[in-house]
Amino acid sequence: MKKIFLVLSIFLAIGTPLLAEEQQQQNEKFQGFNLQGYGDNGKKTWDVNGDTADIKGSQVTLSNVVANSYGDEKINVTAQKGTIDQTSGQMQLEKDVVITSEKGTQLMTNSLDWNRKQDLVKTKDDVLITDDAKGLTASGTGMEAHPGLQNAQLKEDVTVRVNTAAAKEDPSYVTITSDGPMTLDQAQSMAVFEKNVVAFQGGKTLKADRMEVYFDNAKSTIKEMICLGNVEIVQGENQTFADKAVYNATNQKLTLSGRPKLIMNTQQGKDGASAFGN
Repeated sequence: MKKIFLVLSIFLAIGTPLLAEEQQQQNEKFQGFNLQGYGDNGKKTWDVNGDTADIKGSQVTLSNVVANSYGDEKINVTAQKGTIDQTSGQMQLEKDVVITSEKGTQLMTNSLDWNRKQDLVKTKDDVLITDDAKGLTASGTGMEAHPGLQNAQLKEDVTVRVNTAAAKEDPSYVTITSDGPMTLDQAQSMAVFEKNVVAFQGGKTLKADRMEVYFDNAKSTIKEMICLGNVEIVQGENQTFADKAVYNATNQKLTLSGRPKLIMNTQQGKDGASAFGN
């Protein structure tokens, strides 16, 4: 059984005596709040701190929330306001919510529901995720994720910008949009885009029903892109169609399969077409 320890620092002002009802209301408000959770081994698994606390039954409303989760990776969460249900373990965070993982991945949104028992966070608001290690920025509307951000899903209107160059000092970015959802799997170093996927880089555009992007963690770049369903590549007046396209970033090779069709403007010479990702 998890043990929960509640520590309250109470500072009472000296002044005119209060009426009974006023005293009851005053006693529900505290300054300096710390709530901690421990596992069966006695090791602390999480804590929540706030500048002030308004306690009504099992509901605790906090201001200037700072929370930490201590698992395989330490996670820090901050927000201007938070409400905790001490019975269910649910937490709702509001205004300037920021989750930062120990590895540096950061998520920003305006509201967040955190279920500590399920180790799951959700929001219906706009979300921004940044991962400097991969040179990746992702935004969208609506999200489900684990606090460590090892696995996150953006629901709608997804935009991702990621570096495709091996040299960080000379980045080359590709921007990918989709109707969503987009699933980011940090453990597998991959992202999956669904519905009306469009990738832009320079003068090249790639479209597909689904796109799988695999990252090279050592080089912090894209390693491979697999595009499935109604694939279309456009570069200037040149068009390429296929059922499937695989781009290998190591050898900069694009392989088409499933009824490939190329429409090329030969007037453009050797620069008429090039592999996506170059």
